[in-house]
Amino acid sequence: MAAEQDPLSAVFAALADPTRRAILARLRSGEATVTELAEPFAMSLPAVSKHLKVLERAGLITRGRSAQWRPCRLEAEPLGEASAWLERYRRLWEHSFDRLAEHLAEQLRPADDRQTPDRRTPDQETPDQETPDKDTPDRQAPNEGQQP
Repeated sequence: MAAEQDPLSAVFAALADPTRRAILARLRSGEATVTELAEPFAMSLPAVSKHLKVLERAGLITRGRSAQWRPCRLEAEPLGEASAWLERYRRLWEHSFDRLAEHLAEQLRPADDRQTPDRRTPDQETPDQETPDKDTPDRQAPNEGQQP
């Protein structure tokens, strides 16, 4: 991790690892020591400590001191900042997904039911088509009605 990384990048980098996300999930229920946090993982205490350092540098946890124990505590503020940043893009994603859903629904409809501005069904009139007046006799095409 770069020494001068911005806080938001540090949060996302820390969240990129499933072990660190599991540690944060455990800390939602309260403080825990390194030993308690290491229990569910098949890794050494120094390996868990490295994960904790990444979380601490990102501001996602703090480590206190209680005699010889150093309990870890979840810090919610950086998660809130990451959530706020993501929220700005949620509307864009939702709009894109809505458009995709409309497109897929259109594609799944039978071809006969699809209607585009350029495709009209035979019973539909276009604005430039004339409708015959009831007072005007129907026009006959040449040779129509004549005997051969």
